[in-house]
Amino acid sequence: MFQDFDMTISGKSAFKMTTRRFIFASLLLLSFAGLATLMTVTLSPGGYSGLDLFILACFMVTLPWTIIGFWNAVIGLIVMRLTKNATQTVCPIETGDPTKPLTSSTALLSCIKDEDAASLEVNLSAMVSHLVRAGKASHFTLYVLSDTSMDDIALQEHEMFERLTERFAGQFEIKYRRRAQNTGFKAGNIEDFCERWGTEHDFALVLDADSFMSSEAILDLVRRMEANPKLGILQSLVVGLPTDSAFARVFQFGMRLGMRSYTIGSAWWQGDCGPYWGHNAILRLEPFMAHCRLPVLPGKGPLAGTILSHDQVEAVLMRRAGYEVRVLPLETGSYEANPPHLLEFIRRDLRWCQGNLQYRRLLAMPGLKLVSRAQLFLAILMFLGSPAWIGFMVGAAVLGMTSDFMPYRADTGAAVFFTVLTMVFAPKLATVADVLARPDLRKAFGGPVRVLMSVGAEILYSAMLAPIMAVSHTLFMTGLLFGKTIGWGAQARGVQRLPLTLAAGKLWPQTLFGLAGLVWLSSQSLALVWPVIPVAVGPLLAIMIAVSTSTRTLGAIAMRSTLWRIPEESNPPEELADLHLPALSKGRVPGSDQQSIGQGEPKPAEA
Repeated sequence: MFQDFDMTISGKSAFKMTTRRFIFASLLLLSFAGLATLMTVTLSPGGYSGLDLFILACFMVTLPWTIIGFWNAVIGLIVMRLTKNATQTVCPIETGDPTKPLTSSTALLSCIKDEDAASLEVNLSAMVSHLVRAGKASHFTLYVLSDTSMDDIALQEHEMFERLTERFAGQFEIKYRRRAQNTGFKAGNIEDFCERWGTEHDFALVLDADSFMSSEAILDLVRRMEANPKLGILQSLVVGLPTDSAFARVFQFGMRLGMRSYTIGSAWWQGDCGPYWGHNAILRLEPFMAHCRLPVLPGKGPLAGTILSHDQVEAVLMRRAGYEVRVLPLETGSYEANPPHLLEFIRRDLRWCQGNLQYRRLLAMPGLKLVSRAQLFLAILMFLGSPAWIGFMVGAAVLGMTSDFMPYRADTGAAVFFTVLTMVFAPKLATVADVLARPDLRKAFGGPVRVLMSVGAEILYSAMLAPIMAVSHTLFMTGLLFGKTIGWGAQARGVQRLPLTLAAGKLWPQTLFGLAGLVWLSSQSLALVWPVIPVAVGPLLAIMIAVSTSTRTLGAIAMRSTLWRIPEESNPPEELADLHLPALSKGRVPGSDQQSIGQGEPKPAEA
């Protein structure tokens, strides 16, 4: 009887998810068809030349992610405003009983490579001490899984391990392992853990070197996994730690505004085929070890061999095995540090780019859910949109310069432009609407005036940053055709002033693109082209933006301005006190950048 009841509930749930996915797919297809039609009409004066068709094709490649972001934001805003519990609406799993003792064993996996051991020790020590104070330490083991290639850093890691072991002796079990070779990169690091210790634990909580999670967030994930035996991966919503980096401060404010509505909207239709971002997530080890081993892609070149973007592949393999993969859209207790400067941000994106393009070999993998195949395809399309956008902009400029008549319809062209612009910024605007409608959130983000000022500045900032990233993606993907690869090196952490020569050596292509755009803009009517001025200005100023936003001085000014404030700054959670973050320090005096990279500080990894 109870089994029949469970099957009925399961059937209703499956029907609900099918209905949601049909609605979302319909919205996506209708929006795509409508915008493609509008652009076709816009290009109709004088008929359709080869250049017109090229522009149209590039435009269509850029559309899917724009449309998805828009409808995720709209659905997310509706769910946030019209439901009592948005989290439960999109992640309808049992929460577990916090009054009952834990029955499982969880491994905390700190995956590191050539990281600053002092910063890592602060984060790990805080997490362990919080679990000890919560009285749950016996259910956890910390594994420091090192792929470090430098012996001096490895020595620092081992000394850190010894200090942690001595501090928590008899209270918390801690293990350290360094691999001689980082075969398989991070996925291989975790695979090695599974082969050595995986059978000793029920779950594994994956952490990056810059990850921090409160004991409440960790215990919540564990209880949900215990209460839901068919849940294979549960991803927490990761937010940026308060930062003294000017670059990261503005970037993560924009991310914070966009991510909640976007994540809730995407979870509404993805459901049990949710994302896995590779860190701050908990895995059920038995099915993970049995079903989520990554294939090695055959052939030669940068898109063969080990898969760099392992996380989403592991998610679709877990779902193929019959286990749910879900995201928990709660903005509490799960943190990471964002890239401190533009060059590190670009380098991280290029690694994702190469990894996502490898997915083309996996689209025909047998047994995958339809939603999973769509996720892999869209992950590829996310980066293909950059060269398509460059092609669209260059093609449109060339068409305007080479035609002896007006090659565009102004009415439909304006409709396309402002529709796409609205769609691009919809995730941020949706969350802003929710923030302004709720007194507690208005206060947490610094008040309505400060929120609106911060949003306006961040939108301009992101509008200038987008073409810089598009040029980087396009050049990198061109390089992939000739065997260029990004690899997996140490990541830059902390505020570091970039040398002008390093920034110029990396960003001169963006500068040339911006200069060409500025020349073209100067030949056009300002009344027609003013909305796209940031497209030229951003790349033109790329070197200056990179250097200035990497300095401690500008970071201190940004903090003192109280713009781009996140809730953790308005009311610092007690869990962050042990991290001693400069952004949460009272009365901090702006630094003077007395050292630059290359003069006593470690040089950032090159993009």
